[in-house]
Amino acid sequence: MKNYPYCRVPDVANLRDVIKNRVKENPDNPVFLHKIVKGGEYVPVMPAQFDKDIDTLGTALMSMLRKNARVAILAETRYEWYCSYLASTNGTGCVVPIDKELSPEEIQNMLDRAEVDLILFSSSYTSKIDEIYGKNENLKFYVCMDDTTDDRFITYSSLMEKGKTLLANGDRTFLDAPIDTEAMTILLFTSGTTAKSKAVMLNQRNICFDLMAMFKMMCIDKNDTFMSVLPLHHTYECTCGFIGQVFIGSTVAICEGLRYITTNIKECKPTMILFVPAMLEMFYKAINKKINSDPKIKRKFSFGIKLSKFLLHLGIDVRKKLFKDIHDTFGGRMRLLIVGGAAINPSILQFFKDIGINAIQGYGLTECSPILAVNRDVISKNESAGLPVPGVEVKVANPDEEGIGEFIAKGPNIFMGYYHDPDATAASFDENGYYLTGDLGYIDKDGFVIITGRKKNVIITKNGKNVFPEEIEYLLSLNQIVQESVVSSKFDEKKDDDVIIATIFPNMEEIESRLGSSPSEDKIQELLEEAVEEVNEKLVHYKRVKSVVYRPTEFEKNTSRKIKRY
Repeated sequence: MKNYPYCRVPDVANLRDVIKNRVKENPDNPVFLHKIVKGGEYVPVMPAQFDKDIDTLGTALMSMLRKNARVAILAETRYEWYCSYLASTNGTGCVVPIDKELSPEEIQNMLDRAEVDLILFSSSYTSKIDEIYGKNENLKFYVCMDDTTDDRFITYSSLMEKGKTLLANGDRTFLDAPIDTEAMTILLFTSGTTAKSKAVMLNQRNICFDLMAMFKMMCIDKNDTFMSVLPLHHTYECTCGFIGQVFIGSTVAICEGLRYITTNIKECKPTMILFVPAMLEMFYKAINKKINSDPKIKRKFSFGIKLSKFLLHLGIDVRKKLFKDIHDTFGGRMRLLIVGGAAINPSILQFFKDIGINAIQGYGLTECSPILAVNRDVISKNESAGLPVPGVEVKVANPDEEGIGEFIAKGPNIFMGYYHDPDATAASFDENGYYLTGDLGYIDKDGFVIITGRKKNVIITKNGKNVFPEEIEYLLSLNQIVQESVVSSKFDEKKDDDVIIATIFPNMEEIESRLGSSPSEDKIQELLEEAVEEVNEKLVHYKRVKSVVYRPTEFEKNTSRKIKRY
């Protein structure tokens, strides 16, 4: 496999360096495009203003909080979220991003576990704050990002005024605060219910190393506009889509919400987006529905694909012209789509590549800050999660006869441990200090990471054979009538062994196109069983699905759109 040189990136030691370097190196390129009024025009925020706002808020926070205070953020993606994050990490103490979709009880539990001193929240979540107000022993300050007359809360605007006054009077407490790059500065709760979630401790060395490593893998610069569509409390979006874009010099355009995504894309004309598979699949299905709606359009598209592939072999790229309508849907400038968080059908990635939009996968975990591997913009494999980022060692532990084992990793991006949970921390590392990812797979001959499933999901048959549910779920997903599926097992006393079960939520639009409106459950069941039988023919005997369950509603998911399997 041909080796391509790494992209050049800035050298940063901490998150203060990230913003100060941005002001120095790209002072005239907006850091953000945001809307002050819903539905209004995008307004730019320049680096100097962002830097000043961070210093102002940080100075105010340090004047009222203990040393190394814990600051929580509960809000949708907005400019104040970004300021609050760096005002917390760059001198004040430790930031604790909270999932805004959690229940008040779960939020309260996390605030307690993290020993939070102050919470900054959006007025959109005042009802949740009302339910937890006064119930956390350490939590003394509630700051509303919007103006309010509620005297229980401090307003964000009043904090900013306080910070301006302190700075004008020569207060340099925040500006000169030492930053310990080895100390916990970010405390993140993993996805799941409160009972299962773990509090991941990250420091600034973890984050800054991962920034420099991942951006060596793909060339992004001040000419790029990144559109932020995923929740910021996830380290995937926060590290890659926020801090990473500040770091590399590009502009972040804030999406107003998923219902506005197509409108906002046309307004800000981004060049790149981070997606989870479900979101990219949504675009893919919408585009294909339009293509297949008319035989003429379908023939024209098929001819366009063949023509563009032929011309590419000659070094001529006409994909933007041939597929102009699709490119216009993405704003006309889209060049890179990065997918992470779960596996995606490789054919979807290839579809976007064929029409001239590079689509690649990455792989990471919160505990890895988060990126462990990512496909490069210049070289990639659709079926892989990418190449390990430079400076991080990724290996396969205890591979079986097929070379499949658990991925383990070691490097400066690996987390400090789980907060107040030494047992869980110890269980996450092997005797040589490698982090145990819990993901299974192999590394191919070219060094690409191929993930086959999660260790905790593996079904082990009586004969000791491993069945990876994700493999069967992927094959099922290739059938148009399958919207979502979960493969599991149940012990059969008669057979004295586990039998494989596929629970399927069908694509009713496709079902009705075949069976007519309001089809009976029996007819739907028949189609699902036919789909499963087609998959069984591709599987060895011990992997075959023995029972099919029709599910009339979609599966419950967490906020990163992953199905809750248990």
